[in-house]
Amino acid sequence: MAIKVQNTPNRLAADIKGTQDLREKFQKDPKAGLQAAAQQFESMFLQMVLKSMRDATPQDGLLNSDQSRFYTSMLDQQLAQNMASGQGVGFARLIEQQLGRAMQASDGADAGIVPAAAMPPANRAGNALPLSAPDGRHLQPAASQADTANGVGVSSRATAALAAYGAGESASPSAKDFVNKVWPHAVEASRSTGIPPQFLVAHAALESGWGKGEIRRADGTSTFNLFGIKAGKSWNGDSIETPTTEYVDGQPQRVSEKFRSYGSYAEAFRDYANLLRSNPRYGNVVGSQDGTEFAKRLQQAGYATDPAYADKLARIINGPTLRQALIG
Repeated sequence: MAIKVQNTPNRLAADIKGTQDLREKFQKDPKAGLQAAAQQFESMFLQMVLKSMRDATPQDGLLNSDQSRFYTSMLDQQLAQNMASGQGVGFARLIEQQLGRAMQASDGADAGIVPAAAMPPANRAGNALPLSAPDGRHLQPAASQADTANGVGVSSRATAALAAYGAGESASPSAKDFVNKVWPHAVEASRSTGIPPQFLVAHAALESGWGKGEIRRADGTSTFNLFGIKAGKSWNGDSIETPTTEYVDGQPQRVSEKFRSYGSYAEAFRDYANLLRSNPRYGNVVGSQDGTEFAKRLQQAGYATDPAYADKLARIINGPTLRQALIG
């Protein structure tokens, strides 16, 4: 007997509460949660189709701008959700049938079989790549000249802690704890940047090694600097100096740099959001609705000089660890 899931075509596609609703649905009724997740996957697919159609259309009109493209992407996301509601185009039913058999084979136990569709549509625009383990070094790109001039420097702290979250593994308790800890602050930052909160959580996870590689003060307390933002000349807040490895002309060099120190994760996320909004270099990053594009645009804007930075971030955004941690 098929389980009927209430369609919500009138719900705003960008409604963050939808993710929490899906998590609760999985916990209360895995089968109903699977059906809702499959429907979200179909919505994501339709959104990609609409995006491809937009990309094939000339965009040199008088009304073409970053703002119009941003609101058009929101419209496409809403249209995709509405089209996937009800009967849809059939993909959701096929996904539900295939993953439903896997759930039955596990005798109802939660064996970590969580469908990729459980993520919100914007979080899965691209191939779901496995999360690769880094080489264990603290890789931190040097700030560009533009960053230095503005007193802003950003570094990547992709630490060995990421090795604990390999491809295909279930999210560990520490990964779930990290997501639960920063999620409310990511939601707030999302409201001011237009970037889905799961992308911001992924970025914090990359820079801090899922919280295990946070920059700390001499007494061992956290600076709450989850995004590796340096303390330039324009920074008037607290800071600490710590050794780090930076890329200079593609080569890692060990140097000592000053990093911003915050009083809380909330403060860190607010400063991060302000950096993206206030610096013109990140104009194309603000409002990003595609996870892979978000990662690419960050790198293109000069957030990091690590040539593999965008790929590393995209792997986390589209990977199983974040997906399962968000589901709970």
